[in-house]
Amino acid sequence: GIKKPFTEVIKANIGDAHAMGQRPITFLRQVVALCTYPNLLDSPSFPEDAKKRARRILQGCGGNSLGSYSASQGINCIREDVASYIKRRDGGVPADPDNIYLTTGASDGIATILKILVSGGGKSRTGVMIPIPQYPLYSAAISELDAIQVNYYLDEENCWALDVNELRRSLNEAKAYCNPKVLCIINPGNPTGQVQNRKCIEDVIHFAWEEKLFLLADEVYQDNVYSEGCQFHSFKKILYEMGPEYYNNVELASFHSTSKGYMGECGYRGGYMEVINLHPEIKGQLVKLLSVRLCPPVSGQAAMDIVVNPPIPGEESYSQFIKEKESVLNNLAQKAKLTEDMFNKVPGIHCNPLQGAMYAFPRIFIPSKAIEEAKVHKMAPDMFYCMKLLEETGICVVPGSGFGQREGSYHFRMTILPPVEKLKILLEKVKDFHIKFLEKYA
Repeated sequence: GIKKPFTEVIKANIGDAHAMGQRPITFLRQVVALCTYPNLLDSPSFPEDAKKRARRILQGCGGNSLGSYSASQGINCIREDVASYIKRRDGGVPADPDNIYLTTGASDGIATILKILVSGGGKSRTGVMIPIPQYPLYSAAISELDAIQVNYYLDEENCWALDVNELRRSLNEAKAYCNPKVLCIINPGNPTGQVQNRKCIEDVIHFAWEEKLFLLADEVYQDNVYSEGCQFHSFKKILYEMGPEYYNNVELASFHSTSKGYMGECGYRGGYMEVINLHPEIKGQLVKLLSVRLCPPVSGQAAMDIVVNPPIPGEESYSQFIKEKESVLNNLAQKAKLTEDMFNKVPGIHCNPLQGAMYAFPRIFIPSKAIEEAKVHKMAPDMFYCMKLLEETGICVVPGSGFGQREGSYHFRMTILPPVEKLKILLEKVKDFHIKFLEKYA
């Protein structure tokens, strides 16, 4: 009941596109609706290409119903569609449906792979190398499995680039207390938004090959690339192009999801992973492990199918689909630029170019007086800053300490998902708050 100096809380803390007002993609919803309620297949309100896809998915379901369990690995025809999508995306690099596992969002796939990779005790306990800053799913899953978190730092001065020398430093130090076996890469980055160039990916693959590391490539933002001169390259494609010595030996799991991109369908919990070069016995264990959770949500599998099998030129839904997809992505690109430009005009805030993904991770200057007051409240300085921002403006963002950051540096992560007009208001409010904060604690 306390009067606040704002009328609403703006939740810029989580990458939940539809909650922020993004409209669903019509074609995806049409197909899922038809699958959910097949009586609609007789309705003239639905286009024929949507009906065709829905019939195909339903034929793959037990009893032609989304309400039946699927195979643990996912519906066969959807895994075939994923394999075709990967082959198209990667310019003809072959993909085997048998290496595709449909998952409950990408998170479920990542946690599952980590589960089969973690073993040993004491100094032989599995070490998992993760980027700092990182998406907290990784630190949480590592902690839950009682594995060892091995940090490598992204280079903020160089647009959050990944440097192989830093990977080597991190690995060599970790060997003293664990057995580093897994290297996680997030590309495009979350929370940092950088897009890795081809040379960087080649260097990382060579490093993984040299050190016999299992590569996890989190590529859920592969459709979200905005900066000129930036392009998404999949780890699978580059691995293949580096030749058979790499392609036949480096173990790689890559992940995608319905939750991000232009779809923003977080609630369906649709995703897939492609796992290559897994030893046949380990593969058997992976399938067994997946069988314990029966199957991923079948409606989420249907949604994933539309992401990998969208309308094609010549089909009746194509023009509307492309228009909606481009509208979402162009809008995000505009908001990425707007956010970067606005932050960099504020004294005491620095924001790297938002090359991709859906977030800004600006560096904020926090005066020593504020750091002292945060200590009194038993809070990290950036948590103190974010709580003040919330109390005074109603804007909810996440402190950088939740993702990890270099000692003595402070950040926060916010999404760029609110509608443009609301985002402008949000950025203005952050600017005013930050200037007042600096004045108060200077």
